[in-house]
Amino acid sequence: MNPQELLLKTIRKQLSGTSLNDEIATVLNISYDAAHRRVSGKSKFSIDETIQLVHHYNISLDALFLKNEKVIIEKTIEITSLKDMLSYFKTSAERIEQLTRNSDAILYYSAKDIPLFYFMDGTIMSKFKAYVWLMLLNQTQPKEAFEYFIIDESFMEHMQKLKKTYETVSVKEIWNDTTINSSLQQILYFYEAGLLSFKNATALYQDLKRILKVIQEKSNKTNTNYSLFYNELILLNNNMLIETANKLTMFVPYTLLGYFITDHPESCHNAQQFFDQQIVNSKLLNQSGIKEQQLFFNRANRKIDYYLEKLNSQVDLLH
Repeated sequence: MNPQELLLKTIRKQLSGTSLNDEIATVLNISYDAAHRRVSGKSKFSIDETIQLVHHYNISLDALFLKNEKVIIEKTIEITSLKDMLSYFKTSAERIEQLTRNSDAILYYSAKDIPLFYFMDGTIMSKFKAYVWLMLLNQTQPKEAFEYFIIDESFMEHMQKLKKTYETVSVKEIWNDTTINSSLQQILYFYEAGLLSFKNATALYQDLKRILKVIQEKSNKTNTNYSLFYNELILLNNNMLIETANKLTMFVPYTLLGYFITDHPESCHNAQQFFDQQIVNSKLLNQSGIKEQQLFFNRANRKIDYYLEKLNSQVDLLH
């Protein structure tokens, strides 16, 4: 079966009594005769027409045309400026909102770092994370102090939209004891580099405590669609998977914020199985595991206290 026949066969499966010729004519905005020639194989779809059809019918090209060991992927844009970051969050918000539109959607997150959705509420930590991301993604960025870093309102608007989407979908997060480490170290690093004041460094550690409290309270609410799991066995990787009744979509990190995105069925199915395996080997920290939950968050808060002490001890040495 040639690629055009394979594509048409896949489209036919989505039709319920509708004429394939009529469908193709409507989607491609061509005449019935032109559609008939394509359906009968007398004419070939152009590349643009093929892309238009797979987008309209939400068909995975890699699932159609590639062997299982090869996968077609999309990737997020490269970030080298605040403008790029604004575009990144705008596109991400739109993409995740579209994928989680159905009420049956489930979002899995393997939290090597605190999920970025928790840094989108307009606090000092939100601004600091944007500052860190830009500094680390663009080595030519002038090393200005955090205190002079400004982000505009439109940036926060898209971050809020992404946060709202995350809060309305069913979420399964997997954490371990290292999930907060990078945030802790980033604050200390920029303080020691002279790019962050003692006052703001202290405020950031306190805001990190607030975020942990929000997450703990969230995991204690009844009738919620949020599940928090603690895994002691493996290192996590910031992978994200969105599951709906009809589709799986996987997000695989390749830089600090950059993700490869694919809906290749076999790869996504394997990722889902791995998430399920991680969850089986994890402790649910919601209400059923209140003792484990307290132990987990107490350890995290003690880590923050340790970094606050390091911060204060450096100040004391200067006096």
